Amino acid sequence: MPAFSDNYIWLLHQGESALVVDPGDADVVLAWLQAHPGVRLDRVLVTHHHADHTGGVARLQQATGAQVTAPVLEPLPLPHQPVQAGERIDWQGLALQVLEVPGHTAGHVAYWGQPDGQAPLLFCGDTLFSAGCGRLFEGTPAQMLQSLDTLAALPPDTRVCCAHEYTLGNLRFARAVEPDNPDISTHWHRCEALRAQGLPTLPSRLALEQAINPFLRCRQPAVMAAASQKAGQPLQQPAEVLAHLREWKNQF
Repeated sequence: MPAFSDNYIWLLHQGESALVVDPGDADVVLAWLQAHPGVRLDRVLVTHHHADHTGGVARLQQATGAQVTAPVLEPLPLPHQPVQAGERIDWQGLALQVLEVPGHTAGHVAYWGQPDGQAPLLFCGDTLFSAGCGRLFEGTPAQMLQSLDTLAALPPDTRVCCAHEYTLGNLRFARAVEPDNPDISTHWHRCEALRAQGLPTLPSRLALEQAINPFLRCRQPAVMAAASQKAGQPLQQPAEVLAHLREWKNQF
């Protein structure tokens, strides 16, 4: 569900129960619930503490009584179930694993699970975007690299449910890093067509991100060469490559 200028709130529903992820805006969720009177919100998942992901949580909790789950290391000033890496959340037959993915914030987590008969789902907040990654507000390049490696190790058919519609901007940057990558060009045209119709570019797929996302490709020679040229020095370590890519993207 779109929120604000470019946020997405993800909602799952099974029978009479619904779950939302990172509800920065309560109005969007409450409007959906009003349009679906047989469905009750009973779970809220939070990936990190930024207001555009948590701003609607307190109101939703008050209005619906939903249980709130949030990272143990992230500040959330309301009653909630704290979770950390290795724990599992069970909701309506769906088991969601909690993954530790610091970098954007210090305690950021992601949630991964596989619904019966469907491709897996990854709710990754602002750690991984389609063709990009989050800014390093509280973490280090090494932490972000490890977090992205954690996500990259998930099954390739995983649906990547990012929290922002940043895809076209990220693809512009990815083309600057790897101008000869045909997968980037192909996906650019696909996403342009989707946005022209007012449709989201998400969810992405992890296999696609492995092919187009420079921040998942820090060990690829072409990406290392582009980052080294931009830095004006040879970069050998993937964390150095990521650091210079992120700084380049910040100014792009």
